[in-house]
Amino acid sequence: MKLLVICGATASGKTALAVECARRLNGEVVSCDAFLVYRGLDIGTAKPTREERCGIVHHMIDVADPRDNFSVHDFERLALPVVEDILARGKVPVLCGGTGFYMNAILFRSGFGHVAADEGLRAGYEEFARVQGREALHALLAQRDPESAARLHPNDMRRVIRALEIYDLTGRKKSEQKDTKQPRYPYAAFAFAWPREELYARIEARTQAMLDAGLVAEVQGLLASGVPENAQCMQAIGYKEVVECLKNDSSQSTMRDIILKNTRNYAKRQLTFFKKMPGLVWLAPKDVRAAAEEIEVVYDG
Repeated sequence: MKLLVICGATASGKTALAVECARRLNGEVVSCDAFLVYRGLDIGTAKPTREERCGIVHHMIDVADPRDNFSVHDFERLALPVVEDILARGKVPVLCGGTGFYMNAILFRSGFGHVAADEGLRAGYEEFARVQGREALHALLAQRDPESAARLHPNDMRRVIRALEIYDLTGRKKSEQKDTKQPRYPYAAFAFAWPREELYARIEARTQAMLDAGLVAEVQGLLASGVPENAQCMQAIGYKEVVECLKNDSSQSTMRDIILKNTRNYAKRQLTFFKKMPGLVWLAPKDVRAAAEEIEVVYDG
Protein backbone atom coordinates (compact mmCIF):
# COMPACT_ATOMS: atom_id res chain seq x y z
CA MET A 1 0.00 0.00 0.00
CA LYS A 2 1.29 3.48 -0.86
CA LEU A 3 1.74 6.33 1.57
CA LEU A 4 -0.02 9.57 0.70
CA VAL A 5 1.93 12.80 1.19
CA ILE A 6 0.31 16.22 1.52
CA CYS A 7 3.03 18.85 1.82
CA GLY A 8 3.83 22.42 0.87
CA ALA A 9 4.05 25.90 2.28
CA THR A 10 2.56 27.12 5.52
CA ALA A 11 -1.06 28.32 5.21
CA SER A 12 -1.51 26.50 1.90
CA GLY A 13 -4.39 24.33 3.11
CA LYS A 14 -2.55 21.08 3.87
CA THR A 15 -4.55 20.13 6.97
CA ALA A 16 -8.01 20.30 5.43
CA LEU A 17 -6.82 18.48 2.31
CA ALA A 18 -5.15 15.71 4.32
CA VAL A 19 -8.29 15.18 6.40
CA GLU A 20 -10.50 14.94 3.32
CA CYS A 21 -8.09 12.53 1.64
CA ALA A 22 -7.90 10.37 4.77
CA ARG A 23 -11.70 10.26 4.88
CA ARG A 24 -11.90 9.10 1.28
CA LEU A 25 -9.05 6.58 1.40
CA ASN A 26 -9.63 5.06 4.85
CA GLY A 27 -6.52 6.72 6.19
CA GLU A 28 -5.01 8.23 9.32
CA VAL A 29 -2.99 11.44 9.38
CA VAL A 30 0.64 11.45 10.50
CA SER A 31 1.71 15.01 11.24
CA CYS A 32 5.16 15.98 9.92
CA ASP A 33 5.53 19.33 11.63
CA ALA A 34 8.43 20.29 13.88
CA PHE A 35 6.28 22.22 16.35
CA LEU A 36 2.97 20.35 16.39
CA VAL A 37 4.85 17.73 18.39
CA TYR A 38 4.84 20.07 21.41
CA ARG A 39 2.06 20.07 23.97
CA GLY A 40 0.70 23.54 24.69
CA LEU A 41 1.71 25.09 21.37
CA ASP A 42 -1.73 25.28 19.81
CA ILE A 43 -2.57 28.70 18.41
CA GLY A 44 0.78 29.69 16.93
CA THR A 45 1.26 26.30 15.25
CA ALA A 46 -2.27 26.21 13.78
CA LYS A 47 -2.67 22.84 15.49
CA PRO A 48 -5.83 21.26 14.06
CA THR A 49 -8.73 21.35 16.49
CA ARG A 50 -10.99 18.40 17.22
CA GLU A 51 -13.53 19.90 14.81
CA GLU A 52 -10.93 20.36 12.06
CA ARG A 53 -9.82 16.74 12.41
CA CYS A 54 -13.37 15.60 11.56
CA GLY A 55 -13.02 12.34 13.43
CA ILE A 56 -9.86 11.33 11.53
CA VAL A 57 -7.14 9.92 13.77
CA HIS A 58 -4.04 12.17 13.91
CA HIS A 59 -0.61 11.01 15.05
CA MET A 60 2.63 12.78 16.11
CA ILE A 61 0.80 15.71 17.69
CA ASP A 62 1.40 16.61 21.37
CA VAL A 63 4.08 13.96 21.84
CA ALA A 64 6.77 16.19 23.41
CA ASP A 65 7.05 18.43 26.44
CA PRO A 66 7.66 22.07 25.48
CA ARG A 67 10.74 22.13 27.75
CA ASP A 68 12.44 19.37 25.74
CA ASN A 69 14.44 19.43 22.53
CA PHE A 70 13.07 17.25 19.74
CA SER A 71 15.19 16.21 16.76
CA VAL A 72 14.68 14.58 13.39
CA HIS A 73 16.06 11.42 14.97
CA ASP A 74 13.42 11.61 17.74
CA PHE A 75 10.70 12.07 15.14
CA GLU A 76 11.85 9.11 13.07
CA ARG A 77 12.07 6.90 16.17
CA LEU A 78 8.46 7.67 17.13
CA ALA A 79 6.84 8.06 13.73
CA LEU A 80 8.06 4.97 11.87
CA PRO A 81 6.30 2.50 14.21
CA VAL A 82 3.13 4.58 13.82
CA VAL A 83 3.31 4.31 10.02
CA GLU A 84 3.99 0.56 10.22
CA ASP A 85 1.00 0.10 12.53
CA ILE A 86 -1.33 2.02 10.20
CA LEU A 87 -0.19 -0.11 7.27
CA ALA A 88 -0.57 -3.32 9.29
CA ARG A 89 -4.20 -2.41 9.95
CA GLY A 90 -4.83 -2.00 6.21
CA LYS A 91 -5.19 1.77 6.33
CA VAL A 92 -3.43 4.55 4.43
CA PRO A 93 -0.86 6.69 6.26
CA VAL A 94 -1.44 10.30 5.16
CA LEU A 95 1.72 12.29 5.87
CA CYS A 96 0.84 15.94 6.32
CA GLY A 97 3.11 18.84 7.10
CA GLY A 98 5.60 21.45 6.10
CA THR A 99 8.76 20.24 7.85
CA GLY A 100 10.55 18.58 4.98
CA PHE A 101 13.26 16.90 7.03
CA TYR A 102 10.63 15.21 9.21
CA MET A 103 8.75 13.99 6.17
CA ASN A 104 11.92 12.69 4.54
CA ALA A 105 12.81 10.83 7.74
CA ILE A 106 9.76 8.63 7.10
CA LEU A 107 9.93 8.42 3.32
CA PHE A 108 13.66 7.79 2.84
CA ARG A 109 16.57 6.00 4.45
CA SER A 110 19.51 8.34 4.81
CA GLY A 111 22.27 9.41 7.14
CA PHE A 112 20.95 12.91 7.59
CA GLY A 113 20.37 13.93 11.16
CA HIS A 114 20.50 10.40 12.56
CA VAL A 115 22.95 11.36 15.29
CA ALA A 116 21.35 11.37 18.71
CA ALA A 117 21.25 14.69 20.54
CA ASP A 118 23.68 15.43 23.36
CA GLU A 119 22.09 17.83 25.83
CA GLY A 120 25.42 18.63 27.46
CA LEU A 121 26.97 19.71 24.18
CA ARG A 122 23.93 21.77 23.26
CA ALA A 123 23.87 23.52 26.61
CA GLY A 124 27.56 24.33 26.26
CA TYR A 125 27.10 25.86 22.82
CA GLU A 126 24.03 27.79 23.96
CA GLU A 127 26.08 29.28 26.79
CA PHE A 128 28.90 30.05 24.35
CA ALA A 129 26.45 31.93 22.13
CA ARG A 130 25.00 33.79 25.12
CA VAL A 131 28.42 35.00 26.23
CA GLN A 132 30.30 35.35 22.94
CA GLY A 133 27.40 36.02 20.59
CA ARG A 134 25.80 34.18 17.69
CA GLU A 135 28.37 35.47 15.19
CA ALA A 136 31.15 33.87 17.25
CA LEU A 137 29.24 30.58 17.34
CA HIS A 138 28.79 30.71 13.58
CA ALA A 139 32.51 31.47 13.16
CA LEU A 140 33.30 28.37 15.21
CA LEU A 141 31.21 26.28 12.81
CA ALA A 142 32.95 27.94 9.85
CA GLN A 143 36.28 26.67 11.20
CA ARG A 144 35.01 23.08 11.51
CA ASP A 145 32.50 22.77 8.67
CA PRO A 146 32.77 25.67 6.19
CA GLU A 147 30.13 24.24 3.82
CA SER A 148 27.46 23.99 6.52
CA ALA A 149 28.37 27.44 7.84
CA ALA A 150 27.98 28.91 4.36
CA ARG A 151 24.41 27.55 4.17
CA LEU A 152 23.34 28.69 7.63
CA HIS A 153 22.63 32.20 8.89
CA PRO A 154 24.21 33.08 12.26
CA ASN A 155 20.72 33.71 13.64
CA ASP A 156 19.70 30.12 12.85
CA MET A 157 21.33 29.08 16.11
CA ARG A 158 19.48 25.78 16.44
CA ARG A 159 20.88 24.42 13.18
CA VAL A 160 24.33 25.92 13.78
CA ILE A 161 24.47 24.10 17.11
CA ARG A 162 23.18 20.90 15.50
CA ALA A 163 25.98 21.00 12.92
CA LEU A 164 28.57 21.52 15.66
CA GLU A 165 27.00 18.71 17.67
CA ILE A 166 27.23 16.27 14.73
CA TYR A 167 30.89 17.20 14.21
CA ASP A 168 31.73 16.69 17.89
CA LEU A 169 29.90 13.35 18.16
CA THR A 170 31.02 11.76 14.89
CA GLY A 171 34.19 13.57 13.88
CA ARG A 172 32.56 14.16 10.51
CA LYS A 173 31.15 17.31 8.99
CA LYS A 174 27.39 17.53 8.66
CA SER A 175 27.97 18.61 5.05
CA GLU A 176 29.63 15.24 4.37
CA GLN A 177 26.48 13.34 5.29
CA LYS A 178 24.92 12.87 1.90
CA ASP A 179 21.20 12.24 1.72
CA THR A 180 20.93 9.27 -0.62
CA LYS A 181 17.12 9.23 -0.47
CA GLN A 182 16.53 5.50 -0.69
CA PRO A 183 12.73 5.14 -0.49
CA ARG A 184 11.32 3.16 2.41
CA TYR A 185 7.80 3.04 0.99
CA PRO A 186 6.05 3.74 -2.29
CA TYR A 187 4.20 7.04 -2.05
CA ALA A 188 2.18 9.61 -3.93
CA ALA A 189 2.86 13.25 -3.03
CA PHE A 190 0.81 16.41 -3.64
CA ALA A 191 1.00 20.11 -2.82
CA PHE A 192 -1.05 23.19 -3.66
CA ALA A 193 0.71 25.58 -6.04
CA TRP A 194 -0.66 28.93 -4.89
CA PRO A 195 0.34 32.09 -6.75
CA ARG A 196 2.70 34.01 -4.49
CA GLU A 197 0.41 36.93 -3.71
CA GLU A 198 -2.49 34.63 -2.89
CA LEU A 199 -0.30 32.57 -0.57
CA TYR A 200 0.90 35.75 1.15
CA ALA A 201 -2.70 36.85 1.61
CA ARG A 202 -3.50 33.51 3.23
CA ILE A 203 -0.48 33.88 5.51
CA GLU A 204 -1.61 37.36 6.53
CA ALA A 205 -5.15 36.18 7.26
CA ARG A 206 -3.94 33.26 9.34
CA THR A 207 -1.47 35.39 11.27
CA GLN A 208 -4.21 37.83 12.19
CA ALA A 209 -6.50 34.96 13.18
CA MET A 210 -3.78 33.61 15.50
CA LEU A 211 -3.36 36.99 17.17
CA ASP A 212 -7.12 37.37 17.54
CA ALA A 213 -7.32 33.87 19.04
CA GLY A 214 -4.85 34.77 21.79
CA LEU A 215 -1.32 33.96 20.59
CA VAL A 216 0.25 36.46 22.98
CA ALA A 217 -1.60 34.98 25.95
CA GLU A 218 -0.56 31.48 24.86
CA VAL A 219 3.11 32.49 24.89
CA GLN A 220 2.70 34.23 28.25
CA GLY A 221 1.15 31.05 29.63
CA LEU A 222 4.02 28.89 28.38
CA LEU A 223 6.60 31.21 29.92
CA ALA A 224 4.66 31.31 33.19
CA SER A 225 4.57 27.50 33.27
CA GLY A 226 8.36 27.37 33.23
CA VAL A 227 9.15 26.99 29.54
CA PRO A 228 12.41 28.94 28.99
CA GLU A 229 12.35 31.67 26.38
CA ASN A 230 15.31 29.98 24.65
CA ALA A 231 13.62 26.56 24.54
CA GLN A 232 13.58 24.91 21.12
CA CYS A 233 9.80 25.23 20.87
CA MET A 234 10.04 28.97 21.44
CA GLN A 235 12.07 29.35 18.25
CA ALA A 236 8.94 28.68 16.20
CA ILE A 237 7.76 31.59 14.08
CA GLY A 238 5.14 33.48 16.05
CA TYR A 239 6.47 32.43 19.42
CA LYS A 240 9.93 33.96 19.20
CA GLU A 241 8.52 37.25 17.92
CA VAL A 242 6.01 37.41 20.78
CA VAL A 243 8.80 36.72 23.28
CA GLU A 244 10.85 39.58 21.86
CA CYS A 245 7.82 41.85 21.93
CA LEU A 246 7.17 41.05 25.59
CA LYS A 247 10.84 41.54 26.51
CA ASN A 248 11.23 44.85 24.70
CA ASP A 249 7.70 46.14 25.29
CA SER A 250 7.38 46.84 21.56
CA SER A 251 4.10 47.36 19.76
CA GLN A 252 1.99 44.43 18.63
CA SER A 253 1.70 46.07 15.23
CA THR A 254 5.48 45.86 14.80
CA MET A 255 5.44 42.30 16.12
CA ARG A 256 2.75 41.33 13.62
CA ASP A 257 4.76 42.77 10.74
CA ILE A 258 7.84 40.78 11.81
CA ILE A 259 5.82 37.58 12.08
CA LEU A 260 4.46 38.13 8.58
CA LYS A 261 7.90 38.78 7.13
CA ASN A 262 9.41 35.73 8.80
CA THR A 263 6.48 33.52 7.76
CA ARG A 264 6.73 34.61 4.13
CA ASN A 265 10.45 33.85 4.14
CA TYR A 266 9.78 30.46 5.72
CA ALA A 267 7.19 29.66 3.05
CA LYS A 268 9.79 30.40 0.36
CA ARG A 269 12.23 27.98 1.99
CA GLN A 270 9.55 25.31 2.26
CA LEU A 271 8.68 25.58 -1.42
CA THR A 272 12.36 25.41 -2.38
CA PHE A 273 12.72 22.24 -0.31
CA PHE A 274 9.64 20.46 -1.62
CA LYS A 275 10.44 21.25 -5.24
CA LYS A 276 13.22 18.69 -4.85
CA MET A 277 10.86 15.90 -3.71
CA PRO A 278 10.81 13.11 -6.31
CA GLY A 279 7.41 12.65 -7.92
CA LEU A 280 5.66 15.59 -6.23
CA VAL A 281 2.49 16.65 -8.06
CA TRP A 282 1.60 20.34 -7.82
CA LEU A 283 -2.13 20.99 -7.74
CA ALA A 284 -3.83 24.10 -9.02
CA PRO A 285 -5.58 25.73 -6.04
CA LYS A 286 -9.16 24.57 -5.83
CA ASP A 287 -11.89 23.46 -3.48
CA VAL A 288 -10.61 20.88 -0.98
CA ARG A 289 -13.15 18.27 -2.08
CA ALA A 290 -12.26 18.72 -5.74
CA ALA A 291 -8.56 18.46 -4.96
CA ALA A 292 -9.11 15.33 -2.85
CA GLU A 293 -11.10 13.76 -5.67
CA GLU A 294 -8.26 14.45 -8.08
CA ILE A 295 -5.75 12.96 -5.60
CA GLU A 296 -7.93 9.88 -5.09
CA VAL A 297 -7.95 9.17 -8.81
CA VAL A 298 -4.15 9.48 -9.06
CA TYR A 299 -3.55 7.48 -5.86
CA ASP A 300 -5.78 4.60 -6.98
CA GLY A 301 -4.50 4.71 -10.54
